[in-house]
Amino acid sequence: MSHRFADLTSPQAAALRERTPVLLLPVGAVEPHGPHAPLDTDPLISAGMCQRAADRLADDPVVTVKILPALSYGVTEFGSAFAGAVGISATTLGSLVVEICSSLAAQGFTRVVVVNNHFEPAHVGALRAAVKTLADKGIRTGYLDLLRRAAVARLTEEFQSGSCHAGRYETSLVLADRPELVDTDTMAALPALRVDMPAAMGAGTTGFVEMGMVDAYCGAPAEATAAEGRETFESLTALLVEAIHDQVR
Repeated sequence: MSHRFADLTSPQAAALRERTPVLLLPVGAVEPHGPHAPLDTDPLISAGMCQRAADRLADDPVVTVKILPALSYGVTEFGSAFAGAVGISATTLGSLVVEICSSLAAQGFTRVVVVNNHFEPAHVGALRAAVKTLADKGIRTGYLDLLRRAAVARLTEEFQSGSCHAGRYETSLVLADRPELVDTDTMAALPALRVDMPAAMGAGTTGFVEMGMVDAYCGAPAEATAAEGRETFESLTALLVEAIHDQVR
């Protein structure tokens, strides 16, 4: 059985409301991820988490999980100096999330979890604000915020370091799901590059090049492996399953 909400017919969608549906909204951004990883890295990770969580809960006696069409465009100002960055404004992103979740709630689909893997401050801020706006409207929307301390502590050392854009962490996840999209020869030749992205962002830096990421990556992509990606997906999926269960409590 497909886990995709959009694969349902209209009568099937109506029948879904008779169960306890939780809908997952994968979010990301189309932006540069070094010279080796695809522009679609962030949406790919979000979609991979959603698929794994839906698989894990396929036989759950209480909850029925469906995956909404992905919202793949986000705020991409940091990567705008590179080809392939396709950005929308924070206002547009926030409005899209509010309107999508409001439309679903009006039809009786009141349990939605936003699953995001793009961490540009304005992008994350827009998602957090959208969830608050929905709450103010009486629509309780889940948001799996991977930047919260408790979530960060369950992920890899590179992710915790903050030097992880298109590095070992993200590249491993792509290798686990879509290895054919990684230029492994280029990946293997990339030197490790330490950039404290949270500190740079906090200091007001607004672009990869300004941070010293002249090839749109930091971290250690050459150390990436599919095995690590599979392990990390396990951790991410566990976090998402917990967020799903929070929606039905």
